[in-house]
Amino acid sequence: MSLSNVHKLEKAVILLLNSFDGWDLKHTGESYSYYDAEGYTPKGRKCVIEMKFRKKYYETKMLEVEKYNRLMELPDDVVKIYFVSDPQGTYFFWLDGIEALKSVEKYCPRTTMWDSRKKKKEVYLLTEDLASYVHKTDST
Repeated sequence: MSLSNVHKLEKAVILLLNSFDGWDLKHTGESYSYYDAEGYTPKGRKCVIEMKFRKKYYETKMLEVEKYNRLMELPDDVVKIYFVSDPQGTYFFWLDGIEALKSVEKYCPRTTMWDSRKKKKEVYLLTEDLASYVHKTDST
């Protein structure tokens, strides 16, 4: 998937949230930010959202420890959300409310878009039950 297509998907999610759920988000994915949207939740709380779009379903949703740490460095009044979309559904993880994560090392591409060579990365594997909101795709 090209970076241009990823940005289109990010903007589509933002448009849907803003239009139907009362969010007030702006796309940041084209900058060198480590999250893809920022703004306000429907309850008026500051927030940032990191988004991942996976072509394949995995039971756990992978989040790099380095990315998590950068998000968690943001002020306490900013809600940190990790959004994952895969062939079986969409998942919203409110990272502020998830405790006691244990990291594992996995071989991953160096970067999502530009370098498919593998390197060991520390990651968290988030189980679906940790998601604050899950929408499963109807497979029938």
